[in-house]
Order: sequence, then structure tokens, then C-alpha cells
Amino acid sequence: MSDDGTHEAKTTYRVAMREALREALGSDDRVFLMGEDVGRYGGCFGVSLGLLEEFGPERVRDTPLSESAFVGAGIGAALAGMRPIVEIMTVNFSLLALDQILNNAATLLHMSGGQLPVPLVIRMTTGAGRQLGAQHSHSLEGWYAHIPGIRVLAPATLEDARHMLAPALADPDPVLIFEHGSLYNVSGELPASTAPVDLDHAAIRRPGIDVTLITYGGSLPKVLAAADALAAEGISAEVIDLRTLRPLDDSAITASVARTHRAVVVDEAWRTGSLAAEVSARIAEGSFYELDAPVERVCSAEVPMPYARRLEEAALPQTADVVAAAHRAVD
Repeated sequence: MSDDGTHEAKTTYRVAMREALREALGSDDRVFLMGEDVGRYGGCFGVSLGLLEEFGPERVRDTPLSESAFVGAGIGAALAGMRPIVEIMTVNFSLLALDQILNNAATLLHMSGGQLPVPLVIRMTTGAGRQLGAQHSHSLEGWYAHIPGIRVLAPATLEDARHMLAPALADPDPVLIFEHGSLYNVSGELPASTAPVDLDHAAIRRPGIDVTLITYGGSLPKVLAAADALAAEGISAEVIDLRTLRPLDDSAITASVARTHRAVVVDEAWRTGSLAAEVSARIAEGSFYELDAPVERVCSAEVPMPYARRLEEAALPQTADVVAAAHRAVD
């Protein structure tokens, strides 16, 4: 039981996502799930396990191995008044549907003069750290955050995994949800009742006064661990979880930097042209005179992601890297 007296249930990120899907399918007949292996197999990462048996093959649809085809079908269904949820196994496969996402889903409302909204949700797994090699370890959500006409979400907590889907489905525009593969097995207590997630605002996961640590998705646990380590040294770090990557919550970032006067941006993507670069630029544009030190960035090494575990760990941002960057900003 939580401090406010509400009951909490032990669950995992994977199960929280499944419950969000179950709720969506059960509450709106227009909602259906489609993608490779989402039905009989239960999803490549087990998120949709059991939903085929519960809702049937009309609502949980296995598709051929053609991302362009089934994302296009999802766009068509959305245009026809349905509320499709399209699952793409991993973000690298979404590149095969980039034309559909960029040239159709993101542009049809604009090109039709407001006549053709595309209320489509696309879910995909992102990120490295699981020894899946260079082709299946990308963090490309920053690419999609570059595209006008879509909303980009990165749920990093059990609460966001459980409660981001409903407002995403209610959004009249296409919404992309990036689920970091390292989070699926994360377990914890999930309150029985949670207020709807505000998709327009970042979340302060830990308050602080000495340095702002800004991150999202699978890097959040590492950043929170870094904040714990810094606290043991007497450094108070505020942790900002962006959670919505497009549109970015500029006000949350600038307000935090105004409190701490230092910023570290942690992004698992490559440093060059990254979302971390965009956040850093916005801090420089909007909070330059608040800064007492240059903005630090902690990103992945500029290499294709190695397969060997130790090399992969060396290429990815780690807690120690965040701590070191915070020290450079504070010391």
C-alpha cells in the first residue's frame, strides 16, 4: 500500500504495456493491434501475449514481414476512422516504413488542408545493451523527433508504460512510442489508480539544486543511479525525464536550469546530430545567462554498436560517465 492509502500491484514494464493494450482493446471497438508475431506468438518481446485469445484475430492481427505494407495499412485504417496500434519489432525495421511514416502519416493532415487526420499509434522497441549487434541496437527516436506532424513518446517508468497509450490513442495526430528493450523486465509497484499522463510535459523524477540531469527512456535508470552516487558526495542532482521527445517541454528544461545553473544531457543515441544536441542548443538559446558551466553531453560512442558485451558496455553511456560529466559541470 502506498503512502496515500491506495493499493499498489507488483508488475513489470512488459505487463504494464500489455495492460494498456488490453484496456485500449476492451474500451474501444475501433482499436486493433497489428504487426509481425503480435498474435499467436504473443509479440517478439511478449508484450501482447494472450491478447489474441482474448480479443480474436480481427482485433489482434499478425502481418506479413513487410513494414511498409502494414504501416501503410495502419495509415489507411486510421483514415477510415479506426484507431490502429501498429507494432514494429525494433526501430531499425521502421526504416523500411520511413516513407509511409514521413511522407504519409506525418503530412496528410497538412496536405489535405485539415481534412485527413491520421490517428495512428506506432509502437517499437529501441536501444542497445542486449547484445543484438549493430543492426538491432539503434536509438533512432531523435530522427523521428525531427519530423513535424508526429508526436514522439519514450515511456521510461511503469506508470508511463501503463498510462501513455490511452492519451496517445486519443491524439488526432500520429504518435510513435519508443519502448527501450532493457526496460521490459524492470519490475516495481504500480499504483492501482494513476492520473492520465500529460503528454505535453516532462517529469521531474528527482529534485535537486546543483546540476540538472536530462534524459529519457532506457537511460533514466542509469541517470537516477548517478544522482544517487552524486548525492553520496554531497551533490544534489535534479533528474528530468523528457518522456515526450516531440514536442519537447522547453519550459521544464529552462526552469530546471534556472534552479541549478548546470546541465548534463544523457542520450543513448550517437552524439552527432542527436536529440542531446537539440536539447543543448535550446539551453544555449533560452538559458545561456543562467549557466555557470558549459552544457555537458553523454552519448554513445560514434561506432556501430558492438556485439561483444564488454565492448557494447564501453560504447554506451553508463552511470559512471554521467557522474563524471556532472563533476565537470559542478567542479
